[in-house]
Amino acid sequence: MAYSSPSYDEMFIDADEPRSACRGFCERLKTIPGDELSTRQLAAEASLRDLGITFNVYGHEDGAEKVWPFDIVPRILDEREWQRVDQGLRQRVSALNMFVDDVYNGRRILHDGIVPEDLIFSAPTYRPQLEGFSPVNKIWCHVSGVDLVRHQDGTIYVLEDNLRCPSGVSYVLENREIMKRTFPQVFEGMSIAPVEEYPERLLQMLLACAPPNAYSPTAVVLTPGVFNSAYFEHTLLSQEMGVELVQGADLFVRDDHVFMKTTQGPRRVDVIYRRIDDDFLDPRHFRPDSVLGAPGLLEAYRRGNVTLANAPGTGIADDKAVYAYVPQMIKYYLSEDPILENVPTFLCSDESQREHVIANIHELVVKPTNESGGYGILIGPHASQAEREECVARVRSNPRNYIAQPMLNLSTAPTIANGALAPRHVDLRPFVLCGENIYVMPGGLTRVALKEGSMVVNSSQGGGSKDTWVLRLSNGRLAAPSAN
Repeated sequence: MAYSSPSYDEMFIDADEPRSACRGFCERLKTIPGDELSTRQLAAEASLRDLGITFNVYGHEDGAEKVWPFDIVPRILDEREWQRVDQGLRQRVSALNMFVDDVYNGRRILHDGIVPEDLIFSAPTYRPQLEGFSPVNKIWCHVSGVDLVRHQDGTIYVLEDNLRCPSGVSYVLENREIMKRTFPQVFEGMSIAPVEEYPERLLQMLLACAPPNAYSPTAVVLTPGVFNSAYFEHTLLSQEMGVELVQGADLFVRDDHVFMKTTQGPRRVDVIYRRIDDDFLDPRHFRPDSVLGAPGLLEAYRRGNVTLANAPGTGIADDKAVYAYVPQMIKYYLSEDPILENVPTFLCSDESQREHVIANIHELVVKPTNESGGYGILIGPHASQAEREECVARVRSNPRNYIAQPMLNLSTAPTIANGALAPRHVDLRPFVLCGENIYVMPGGLTRVALKEGSMVVNSSQGGGSKDTWVLRLSNGRLAAPSAN
């Protein structure tokens, strides 16, 4: 049966016509017997198991640790299109950093009525403890994971900004490594932008944001521990950067400076790439029952003796209700039109928009403003009447906590299913580092809804992933594959 997609397909215009960036790969794919694809897929899955490339799912009946789901058919992006995405991400992260610094300091954007004040001060992610504070270089969002989706009309939209502890970059690195090990022939003659330099770039960015008085700064990765869903990523990044992986119990604060316990005695820590939420950072200022952070950490931070990445309080900018105002932020701070579009968004905190959402809930996707991992979402067209009514009750009881968006028909990419290629819906999470300069990792993490027809790509909800290629240009043209 010919390959056929119900939406825009990332590889094929139609069954017999690949997109220009994918032509070389498709020519190579034709020379590979169908059963070899399945063999390579099984080999990749075996490597993932052997290498212990896993993620954790909370509360799953089969156990917490799962092997990372991976499909060996890559998603391929034309560098000409990627350049526009790259510029759009730089623009967006620049504006978001300016917004967060403004909110905790002058609040110009609130006073000028561009973003409603009550939206900010009613957000659970707003941290009064940071009022009047600016971090080194005024960088709050050191690491960003911006979720992009392509609609059936071919337009790429920003779906959400993940600015607190965005996960997934370790799987980008491992996906590329697994592809090279199990399917090396598909790379021959392809000029693919590398992703392997990310850990080095991350370390450079972290050290560049160290306190000004730190001589030969020391950085660490702070993890909640082995039961966290992204623990594999924490270990991988600390190893790749050559820095210590620590938990809260490994740190202590003395005289407003942070130290790490070592067998040679206390060692000063200057930069903490923290992978725990604000609520758990410091029991003296946030949750008093937390043992994941260290008492006194926030005061050491506010006194400028340690850098926390991402900065506490950054979450105000990835609240899904605040997301609706990012285009206005770009115009306000940068005097530019947004390069990447937002998905049209209805705020349930606004009475007229809320009533529109309730009247049209059967056509909309309703989301909590501060959940992640795909939890708490109602997909109106797929929900039962009882589920819609329950959602309406939740919206009415706490309107600030919900937004709604039209349901996009996500693009698809060919994926191996039952030994053959089948279209599966995908999204894309590029990673952006912001320090003295901005670095955008080429490509990012392509997540795949492995179930036929499903739009849910989160790994915690049964999604998988693909290697993502950005094909480089040669003299303005896509690099041609070799004559192999």
